[in-house]
Amino acid sequence: MNRRFTYLLLCLLTLLTACGGGKQADAPAEESREAKAMLQGVWVDEETETIVFKMQGDSVFYPDSTSVPAYFKVVGDTLYIGSSARYHIERHTEHVLWFNNQEGELMKLNKGDEESSGSFVQQPTQILTLTEVQKRDTVVFYNGERYHIYIAVNPTKYKVTRTTLNEDGLSVDNVYYDNIIHLSIFHGARQIFSRDFRKQIYQQHVAANLLSQSVLNNMTYEQTNAEGFHFNTSVCIPGDAACFLIEHVVSFNGKLTTKRME
Repeated sequence: MNRRFTYLLLCLLTLLTACGGGKQADAPAEESREAKAMLQGVWVDEETETIVFKMQGDSVFYPDSTSVPAYFKVVGDTLYIGSSARYHIERHTEHVLWFNNQEGELMKLNKGDEESSGSFVQQPTQILTLTEVQKRDTVVFYNGERYHIYIAVNPTKYKVTRTTLNEDGLSVDNVYYDNIIHLSIFHGARQIFSRDFRKQIYQQHVAANLLSQSVLNNMTYEQTNAEGFHFNTSVCIPGDAACFLIEHVVSFNGKLTTKRME
């Protein structure tokens, strides 16, 4: 074995030893089963003495009937609720829980007694319907011709989950039923246009993270001109000021064009 080969072999062995002897990446922290066990029960706000939530098994239940129960766990000094909410724990014993809510405020909770536990009524989650069935008939005269416009807003069983903050500054999910809107236009007995509108058709006009939490809210007839029949459709985030207005124009030969209004 020549000296050059021996030198290269020694360098390789040194490199492998250095790599193998380095500090290994820390393993991800595991969920604390002990902390989860201590969290079981009803928790009451120390100041107001109102029930904030109930921990049972792996789930968090809220006193209102519109918030969806969520999975929870404790890892290190962090309380995880649902898919995204994280709360830094300041203090946790069998009967005391202090943590910072989503607004940065320190929540001081005490574990409830038998009386408070008995007052917590666990009800099925209420799914909210924002719109009742709406049917509108409009007769339009344009250039001496008579047109009949039919719009129907129909609630469905398609669920939309909206994440909000409750009065305690906690992230909760509320569930709403989405709508389907039907539009038909007739010229006499001849049908010019007929279509069911679902919110998914607006993917090019509303960001995906906003559209997923939105409900197809309403459609209104606006005017008729040389371009055709103009309609405004609103896609809204429930319980929020955000609404997106989409304009549809249906030409006299039934062609549909769509654009988002600023």
